[in-house]
Amino acid sequence: MAKVKLGIEALLSEKLDLIKGRKVGLITNYTGMNSEFVSTVELLYKHPEVDLRALFGPEHGIRGEAQAGEKVTSYTDSETGLPVYSLYGKTKKPTDEMLEGLDTLIFDIQDVGVRFYTFINTMSYAMEKAKELGLKFIVLDRPNPIRGDIVDGNILDLDFRSFVGIYPILTRHGMTIGELALLFNDAFKIGADLSVVSMDGWKRSMWYDETKFAWIAPSLGLPTLDSTVLYTGLCFLEGTNVSEGRGTTLPFQVIGAPWVKGKELADELNSLGLAGIYFRPTYFKPLTSKHQGQLCQGVQIHLLNKNQFIGSCVGLNILAILKRLYSDDFQWYTFGEEKRYFIDLLWGTDQVRKELDEGLDVESIQSDWKEEINQFQVMCQKYLLYE
Repeated sequence: MAKVKLGIEALLSEKLDLIKGRKVGLITNYTGMNSEFVSTVELLYKHPEVDLRALFGPEHGIRGEAQAGEKVTSYTDSETGLPVYSLYGKTKKPTDEMLEGLDTLIFDIQDVGVRFYTFINTMSYAMEKAKELGLKFIVLDRPNPIRGDIVDGNILDLDFRSFVGIYPILTRHGMTIGELALLFNDAFKIGADLSVVSMDGWKRSMWYDETKFAWIAPSLGLPTLDSTVLYTGLCFLEGTNVSEGRGTTLPFQVIGAPWVKGKELADELNSLGLAGIYFRPTYFKPLTSKHQGQLCQGVQIHLLNKNQFIGSCVGLNILAILKRLYSDDFQWYTFGEEKRYFIDLLWGTDQVRKELDEGLDVESIQSDWKEEINQFQVMCQKYLLYE
């Protein structure tokens, strides 16, 4: 198998002219590193021909110190002395003050391949600001860890735009971060001065473990590739009062609540014969997040074949069965004065929630998605960089 060369490696070995003589800001976190574990911050800061002036961090912070949803403040980086501006605090878009003195922004963060992961939205907001101020925007490409030839789910309805979904793309979009940047910039008309430094050697059929790179958890909730694959379907539990396993050693691999009966739930789910997974009854007690300190029953989801796993189908079936078995206790999570449903933002529509409440079967809910998938694949074809 050919060695995969990351965007940061291609930049420094072949494309340095993109940033020579420019005043650079870097949007990154601890996943931004080369194949030898040297961070992009260090590579650019110590390079004699690069003028790195500021750092910008997404959700979870530059060093991964913050939990999901936890606001991050701006500070001075202890290793470089550079200012670090948070893009997940008071503002999610860089301000004029943050960008003062810069003429170039570089983005280098490992994405996970789904619409509701916030890093791609941090990128799009930064691209919008770069366009506004006339800054050059450079994306250093990285693998889609859950393959680039598998897509799944529905397209977001723009009435449900949020920071967990800004543009009308599929739930599991099958694109790299660089390809998404090209799509956002052209099809969704950001219009920034964009350059994507592509990888060498990456194929769309590759899982992350086939690249031979070490797994660096992109957030505390995704410690393994298996948890990341399961996240494509289990994340929807974040829109409910059922634990998705945060606060345990198996986030997105165990689910449950104090009022769930583990064996009952496992038997119901296994009876569906869902491809690539097995549900085993289990107990757990979250140290943080939902049901903190309470003993929960539920199931552990064992990923037997990640090539067969279809996240949207699994997520819908789990929600439908939880609602049916535990109707007195199951609730949709709401937030804000308007009592918005978080599940609607995750699905990018309120139709799924309403149809589940009506008791519609999963196959009927998914019936319109095939055409949406076809439309998206046609639209994104011109932005794909890899075979």
